[in-house]
Amino acid sequence: MRIRLALVALSIFVASPVLAQSTLTPKDRAAAFRAAGFKFAAGKWSACGDPGTPSYSPGQIESVRDLNGDGRPEAVITEGGTYCFGMTGTGYTIVSKQADGTWKNITGGTGIPNFLATKGVGGWPDIEIDGPGFCFPVERWNGKAYVLNRHQYDGKACRPQM
Repeated sequence: MRIRLALVALSIFVASPVLAQSTLTPKDRAAAFRAAGFKFAAGKWSACGDPGTPSYSPGQIESVRDLNGDGRPEAVITEGGTYCFGMTGTGYTIVSKQADGTWKNITGGTGIPNFLATKGVGGWPDIEIDGPGFCFPVERWNGKAYVLNRHQYDGKACRPQM
């Protein structure tokens, strides 16, 4: 499990965010960050309010792709640090470019989004929210919002320990 979590976390921080960011125009990049609730100050995009702790990493566009098959891009924006995101150390926001060219906040939270092959309404993929532990929530799009659908670990149903 620790190896899996380390690999997922490493993929977020080492996977080429610069490449992901280059797939959007500067105007779209800024609009995506703003739709996700980020503000630009001192050369960085930030949303969580971290006062500058050593573990903090500012917002970055981790990936850009068409998640729901509508021909328009979605961007996964991540921000890191234990001050805002606890032991998971990562937060995410998913924004979607709309038909009119604006960007809309779709979902977000604490954890590492892992897009699954199973789908909700409109072709939106289920999202397993990875982080510390062994039983992860899976959210499904219901046409209006991502909501809890089940819990799983390595593709098998599980019950979270409270």
